[in-house]
Amino acid sequence: MALAFADAGADVVITGRTAETLDRTAAEIRDRGRQAWTRVVDMGIPDACQTACEEIRDTLGPIDILVNNVGNRVSSGAIEDEPLSVWRASIDLNLVSVVLPTRVFGGAMLAAGRPGRIINIASISGLIANRGIGGRDYETSKAAVIHFTRCAAVDWAPHGITVNAICPGLFMTDVNREWNERRPDVIEAFVQNVPMGRPGNPPEIGPLAVFLASPGSSYVTGAAVVLDGGYTAW
Repeated sequence: MALAFADAGADVVITGRTAETLDRTAAEIRDRGRQAWTRVVDMGIPDACQTACEEIRDTLGPIDILVNNVGNRVSSGAIEDEPLSVWRASIDLNLVSVVLPTRVFGGAMLAAGRPGRIINIASISGLIANRGIGGRDYETSKAAVIHFTRCAAVDWAPHGITVNAICPGLFMTDVNREWNERRPDVIEAFVQNVPMGRPGNPPEIGPLAVFLASPGSSYVTGAAVVLDGGYTAW
């Protein structure tokens, strides 16, 4: 998504936990003739997330487009076995990491009277219960992201700020490649239920994000757009 925005003419700020991957992506953005800034931070830690967002806002703002793309299934246990600490960590990672940046950067848009675009990366797991896998804290927190998207959309629509969610299915990101090494049975079972017969490739998410940030989506807000190769159509 960062590269797709750069291709569309945007300068990009990216956050993440690993300096090496941030630097690599930033270099690719600069190779496209755009500016890039990086911030190493674990956005799943609320205090760190809040501080990073405020510093980015104060040093690089105003931000016109916000993409909240943080999340992971940290456990695959059964509901009756997962400790409360796992649920709380999952809520912080998957939901609070969306709420806090939206408040910081959306609040700045409101204060400045500026229109803006907010795009939350949810998941089809927020719409369904996945087959053959535990860790229902993930489904629950991603469902909350979708509804938070709707709530912010209706509150801020009069101010020219659109808020939408993308709900990806299985994409072979770094995290899912790690899952494939640990639990290839899970990935294989998932792909068997994708009508297109394959997982998505990360570059296939970028064009949808760019559309939701573009003037072409000016009447789209509060939407949860599914991008899953047909998985949820069955």
